[in-house]
Amino acid sequence: MSELNELADKLKSEGEKIYAFFADLTDERWRAKVYTEGETWSIRDVLSHLISSERGLINLFERIRAGGEGVSEDFSINRYNAAQQERMKDLPPHELLEQYKEVRSNSVAWVAGLKEEELEIQGRHPFLGMTKIRDMIKLLYVHNQNHYRDIKKVLKP
Repeated sequence: MSELNELADKLKSEGEKIYAFFADLTDERWRAKVYTEGETWSIRDVLSHLISSERGLINLFERIRAGGEGVSEDFSINRYNAAQQERMKDLPPHELLEQYKEVRSNSVAWVAGLKEEELEIQGRHPFLGMTKIRDMIKLLYVHNQNHYRDIKKVLKP
């Protein structure tokens, strides 16, 4: 199996797991607080974050693939996240779930459509700095897994 197929398959299976987890939450659990330092984020806010960050990152990856350098050196993840939270604050969980499914499907298709040599293209990622598209893609599922782990800690009885 090619590296691209492995990356796409991992994104797909991890996305299905995350979707199923969120789809099983009760209304009360959607409101559970996950992060309370700085901005307070509920589980609902974390899903909103997963959607907006992945949507933005895939657009960024495509610009890098097309020859762009990536984000500016003064890009602020915190400002971006705050603006996206504000933009998505009124979306109900069922709509967020549908958006997550669509965003992840688009990400899987984008990765599957790459050429192997395009994994070597470098650009500036908002968290990783200058790195290869390969590493940026890997961070997509690691990012989700980190937030999933944090949510699971909050939901432990």
